[in-house]
Amino acid sequence: MKTTLQTIAAIFVMALLTSLSSAQVEPQAKILKLHNIFSSDMVLQRGKPIVIWGWGKPGDKVSVKFGTDTATAVVAQAAPVNVFGKSEDYAGKGRWEVTLPEREASTDPQTLSVNSGTEKVELTNIVLGDVWVMHGQSNMAFPLRSTNGRNLAAQANLPNLRLYSISNNEQASLQDDILPDAVTTGGWVVSSPETAAEFAAIGYVFGSHIQRSVGIPIGLIKTARGGASIESMVPLHKFDEDPLTKRYADHVKAKMAAFDPEAEADRMWQIEKDRAKRKNQPEPKRPDPKNLRSWNVPGKSPSDMASVHNGYFGVFKGYNIMGVLFHQGYNNVAGDCRPKRYGKLMKLMVEGWREDFNDPNLAVGVIGFCADGGQLQNQENFEERSTDTGPYIREGQRLGLANAAGTGPTVFIPAYDVQAPGLHPNKKREHGWRAARWALGEIYGLDGFDWKSSELVSAEPKDDMMILTFDGRVLADDGEKIPRGFSIAGEDGKFYLAHARFQPWEKKDARQQANRTIRVWSPLVKKPVAVRYGWGNCPIGNLKCNGDQDIPLPSFRTDDWDLPEGEDPGVRPISKEDGKQRIADAKARLEERKLKEAEMAKEILERLKTLEKYVQSTRSNIEYDL
Repeated sequence: MKTTLQTIAAIFVMALLTSLSSAQVEPQAKILKLHNIFSSDMVLQRGKPIVIWGWGKPGDKVSVKFGTDTATAVVAQAAPVNVFGKSEDYAGKGRWEVTLPEREASTDPQTLSVNSGTEKVELTNIVLGDVWVMHGQSNMAFPLRSTNGRNLAAQANLPNLRLYSISNNEQASLQDDILPDAVTTGGWVVSSPETAAEFAAIGYVFGSHIQRSVGIPIGLIKTARGGASIESMVPLHKFDEDPLTKRYADHVKAKMAAFDPEAEADRMWQIEKDRAKRKNQPEPKRPDPKNLRSWNVPGKSPSDMASVHNGYFGVFKGYNIMGVLFHQGYNNVAGDCRPKRYGKLMKLMVEGWREDFNDPNLAVGVIGFCADGGQLQNQENFEERSTDTGPYIREGQRLGLANAAGTGPTVFIPAYDVQAPGLHPNKKREHGWRAARWALGEIYGLDGFDWKSSELVSAEPKDDMMILTFDGRVLADDGEKIPRGFSIAGEDGKFYLAHARFQPWEKKDARQQANRTIRVWSPLVKKPVAVRYGWGNCPIGNLKCNGDQDIPLPSFRTDDWDLPEGEDPGVRPISKEDGKQRIADAKARLEERKLKEAEMAKEILERLKTLEKYVQSTRSNIEYDL
């Protein structure tokens, strides 16, 4: 009897696992077909027209009913449908599209019925609310179960939070439909402990906070691709709008034109055969030239222009959405780092989304490049780690977003302070919560969720100091009285770790002046001209806007000493030799500072005491842009 019960239990568990792992995109009729973004359990965007489209027999009438709303269309003439490896499934079919009236949010389950001739497709349990896209690379895609939010999965029985995930669908040309195998959730699914655990951690944390707080249905579409560069996420037509990005696009087009898949298959095969021989393994089969690994195909590689947009985000334009959360950066920091181009691409990407979805008010939140879990910056390696390229990309993210055309709400959310080891830091709850807090306050208008950042408004030299003034309070959230994370340089451009102190203020002036002015000084820089803050991949930097733990002061610099980028997109902007020299120079400055500060230890202590009083005693001689 015990064995029988164990057998029955085992069969039940296997059946459950099979049902979870083998979910497929909504079954479709033989000729009549909906785009694969549509399935049962989906969320349709409230407050915007509802567009439904698909394919069918040319000339046939298609009737669509959603609740009490109906619309009809006639299927257009047959035309090629671009779906990599599956275009034959659409052969002889024409496209149809209908638009239904916009609706308010509703948790009442609705049914969508599509009829044409004798065929019918019916989708159920559809709700109306807000749809958000979770876009970026692996740190956005990272599943909840592998992060510090894993325990949240137990609370994920949220019937009005719906999830949809696309993976491994980068393509060299814009796709008309999503490959069924690329929809890793098998279509839209209702949030549960099982489905949430596999979904993007940042997305789940964000969406669950919004859904619980606002009470309306929330749909999340994950379109993040591990290892992707920002170049792959920009719509193809946008590259020609800027000379810098056009030059890059022309370079990729040339590589695409010269590409020989047969030769590449042979090259890959030889590598695999050599590897098998070293390991005494059987000789592998020759790779299929028509289905090569995407990284080896120019234009399809997740490093190349528009490839991720083509198969992840641009493929469902027309399905109205509320906004986008974007988190990316590592692949543009490592190796071929071009901050100027990155900033241009960030601007073009956001503008392209708003154009694709015909919505200049599309909300966009950018979570800055996270702290790369390499070596954390500290006093013992400060100058060396100041050569990191990460802060330049953060700057490109922040400024590119600010320059994007459109009227929709945007936010740049610094993430450098959430530090953890590894290429994929497991701290994701913080990012999802910060994004949710911004949205709840700035988009949904809930009280108690204010989002107030601070910016540098002036940086002026004064004797051997730099005087920094901000438009809001900046201070540590843990009671620390000393600002940390600053470097300072003279006209030679050599940055050294700097000492910083807040300017004292009188009690009666506290509201206007407290924690708004900082003096920065180093004994190695007699005539300073520039300051940087939070300048490293994993930087020192303890300042928060208004002391709010969720809103770090963005990293910044007052200089215009950019990284070299060069004119040729095919040549790395910083050679290995130049890179080694940058690090060697930084190490030399590090040792110079350590020796100098050791020699001057007593003088430095005395100087810091006077530094705290210096500006106060000469306040009348200094003008501040408050």
